[in-house]
Amino acid sequence: MFENPLNRLIRRLEVDTTALSQAEKDAILRLPMTIKEVGADQDIVREGDRPTQCCVVVEGFQCRYKMLLDGGRQILSFHVPGDMPDLQSLFLSTMDHSLGTLTPNRVALISHDALRELIRVQPALAERFWRESLIDAAIFREWITNVGSRDAYARLAHVICEFYVRLRAVGLTKDATFDFPITQTELADATGLSTVHVNRSIQQIRANGLIIWERGACTIPNLAALKEAAMFEPNYLHMREGNAAA
Repeated sequence: MFENPLNRLIRRLEVDTTALSQAEKDAILRLPMTIKEVGADQDIVREGDRPTQCCVVVEGFQCRYKMLLDGGRQILSFHVPGDMPDLQSLFLSTMDHSLGTLTPNRVALISHDALRELIRVQPALAERFWRESLIDAAIFREWITNVGSRDAYARLAHVICEFYVRLRAVGLTKDATFDFPITQTELADATGLSTVHVNRSIQQIRANGLIIWERGACTIPNLAALKEAAMFEPNYLHMREGNAAA
């Protein structure tokens, strides 16, 4: 049976608070959308663009990033299926960062006009979208703390914990195993480390038995131990009780 790709968005909106009403779900599922296949390492939207639509991640992984004048890149956040990472473009006319794919993606593109009409018809959804923007801000604060105050070992463990918890919340893990097709270069861009330092630290995390990472999949044998190493507390993700539990 065909599943509407926007069920991913509904699942995400229900992660952090109460379930949507059936009328709200139906209104989301009726949104006009364009499904697009996008290859890995492609931009969805670039800094300086003035987009007229928002993107829902249906399959694959994305990142927000800023490019420096010297060609360096800072990854600001990772995004998983169900996320609408450029929601702010509905309210901010010009992009102040870029959004790109890390892997091949399937995305649902929804016009700003359709989203504004959705909010008009279902005003409670405006609060949901506002909450998503606030959670984005909370994640940014945690990432600043991660880069500024944790050592390399804990930084990387923290990114892995967050990725796992967010995927598990939307039903995309299998026991302790999840897709983690992130390269060491991308981890370096996300944590402010050199690729050499990332490699050394990942090898140490593996050697300590905290992760098994191969062929784009990661298994966490002992989540409590990894969370302790990362100094990871999931409160900043603002998930409903049970979604962020060990």
